[in-house]
Amino acid sequence: MDFTPTEAQLDLGRLTGEVCGKLVTADRLRELDTAAERFDEALWSSLAETGVLAAALPESVGGNDFGVLEQTAVLRELGKYVAAVPYLWSIVVGAGALAKFGDAAQQDRAAQAGAGQVILTAALTEEHNWEPARPTTTAVEADGGWRLTGAKITVPFANRADRILVPATVSGLVAVFLVDPSAATVTAQEVVDRTPEYAVELTDTPGELIGAVENGAEILDWLLTRAWLGLSALQLGTLERALDLVAEYAREREQFGKAVGSFQAVAQRLADAYIDVQGLRLALTQAAWQISEDLPGAAAVHTAKFWAADAGHRVAHTVVHIHGGVGIDRDHIVHNYFTAAKHHEFALGGGTDHLRALGALLAATPS
Repeated sequence: MDFTPTEAQLDLGRLTGEVCGKLVTADRLRELDTAAERFDEALWSSLAETGVLAAALPESVGGNDFGVLEQTAVLRELGKYVAAVPYLWSIVVGAGALAKFGDAAQQDRAAQAGAGQVILTAALTEEHNWEPARPTTTAVEADGGWRLTGAKITVPFANRADRILVPATVSGLVAVFLVDPSAATVTAQEVVDRTPEYAVELTDTPGELIGAVENGAEILDWLLTRAWLGLSALQLGTLERALDLVAEYAREREQFGKAVGSFQAVAQRLADAYIDVQGLRLALTQAAWQISEDLPGAAAVHTAKFWAADAGHRVAHTVVHIHGGVGIDRDHIVHNYFTAAKHHEFALGGGTDHLRALGALLAATPS
């Protein structure tokens, strides 16, 4: 594979970093920490105005026809600034799926999302269900349409969403629907970094079919792959910036007349964290490249998931421990990176689950 970033990756990453650098200051993060909702509306509007939101979407919905590699570059920058915006869910997952699988009206909704006019999200998680490809939520045909019944958890930005993409089971098959959140029961949930996430209760709720029931499994696989890859990209950016912060602190903070970074135990933990971040960067790049080339990428995505969750845990705790007392100060910026890394870790799942899934994939792959 070619690890050289595309010109579009570099340009989009640079533009996203410039926009975030101007708007996501330490003071702004403190404001968001105490706000009623952790959503940076000014940043979201700026990303729409500068064309970042639409850039990697297909031309058919107003984008520049870039793809997964460019989207991971944007997500990585957003992760570096722990940006409180739903780019992954509204653009990569929501608008991307509607652009690829939706009808004309649904593609128009994707174009609106790319312009920042509406927000989309996806409900991919169910409580006590460890197989997201087999949702327990059900859908039945009724009165010329579809009705959904079930419960989803940790649905990002469901309170602001114009529509939610909801996977459901139809007579043993999987299909994906668009649901208006105003027709469902949406209840706020508390998560570690205060990302706006909600439980969504569906009770005979109207749904609009995306594509056909026959290709529902393909659509859901597409959604899950992009969601996992995107979370891994956010995690990479978060860990890269967290490592920069702790390295700077270790160079400047002195104990017994020496920089703490010169102590062997500290240096070893920093070295381990550096290796973890490099491992995640490699795994993510390989997975994104395989997906962008339409190559089988399931194993690579699960490998990136494993690195993002497992390494994320170690690096986040290293950053806090080396900072000492200030590492647990909720007013210190390190706190934001710790909670963001833990959020991504929890959203991606534990390392054991990843290894089990990866093992099953490899066992099913012809040698």
